[in-house]
Amino acid sequence: MPSVPPPGLLHEVAIPLGDRSYRIDIGSGLLAQPGTWSGLPRAAAAMIVTNETVAPLYVASLREALRPQFSVLHQVVLPDGETFKDWQTLNRIFDALLAKGCDRKTVLFALGGGVIGDMTGFAAACYMRGVPFVQVPTTLLAQVDSSVGGKTAINHPLGKNMVGAFYQPLRVVCDLDVLATLPSRELSAGLAEVIKYGPIADMAFLDWIEAQLPALLRRDPVALAHAVRRSCEIKAWVVGQDERESGLRAILNFGHTFGHAIEAGLGYGEWLHGEAVGCGMVLAANLSQRLGLVDVAFVERLTRLIAAAGLPVRGPALGVQRYLDLMRSDKKTEAGDLRFVVIESPGHAGLRPAPQQLVREVLAQGCA
Repeated sequence: MPSVPPPGLLHEVAIPLGDRSYRIDIGSGLLAQPGTWSGLPRAAAAMIVTNETVAPLYVASLREALRPQFSVLHQVVLPDGETFKDWQTLNRIFDALLAKGCDRKTVLFALGGGVIGDMTGFAAACYMRGVPFVQVPTTLLAQVDSSVGGKTAINHPLGKNMVGAFYQPLRVVCDLDVLATLPSRELSAGLAEVIKYGPIADMAFLDWIEAQLPALLRRDPVALAHAVRRSCEIKAWVVGQDERESGLRAILNFGHTFGHAIEAGLGYGEWLHGEAVGCGMVLAANLSQRLGLVDVAFVERLTRLIAAAGLPVRGPALGVQRYLDLMRSDKKTEAGDLRFVVIESPGHAGLRPAPQQLVREVLAQGCA
């Protein structure tokens, strides 16, 4: 950790994992500050992994800031989108690493959204059995969720994130300024993961999101800084207790079982991940209500907020049986039994099985 914080640093959140501990830096103008990157391992080379959308915007600034740290800076630019989160695109990272003669001290920098972060982390976990990497998330969704906690993966046609590894980054750098170039649809998708933290862990935060939603949608920097910080604090609290999702960490998947089925059923990239999660939270809240855990007023409140954030609240008409088939590929399924993250009471979530008839009723009612 540098003795002098980089200019623009607003918040620092620790991920407590023993010798794999690291920090999340949150602030403005961090990307271009050389001081942001001090304290990383010394290496002859680094490689920036990014995509065709982000590269023209931010690669030059990151390269300039990293220049004092590394003698050689390589980069690989991947196609943009969830549809490219696959073996073929992952291999382009390995191809670049091998072609440039990168060794096991080479540091990878994931400059992009959740797709780039997941694939770069997985590549780092696999290349030479593990090389260091740094998350530099450029979307709200990646800053508040996917860049934190060490989940790395690619998609399979039969299920989202089914091939991957737990592998922690050295650092996460959340530069709030990059959110200025984020399309509105992507901003709303990120808000889904922000909203998620309220019903699963902090109803006071949900109150704050409701009050500050207009400010968040217009990208008020103070509101965004608080949203990112509080989201990361909650995720750090969860991951610090359950790094490999053996119990508590499953609550972070509220809405994801339904959401992943939507993504796989439509074809990856048709709906953004956050859009599918937003709709999935509505379906999961309805399931929670049918299980007698929360009341209708809670479901209606959450549904209104998700809709106000610009997210869909009804699922696509894939057919009930198709949804069930897709959800059986979910990582939370055990011995063929579907399990869901449900809201056990406002601010508290848990993982439990649900009668298939109730799931069918939720799907029949909540999907167009």
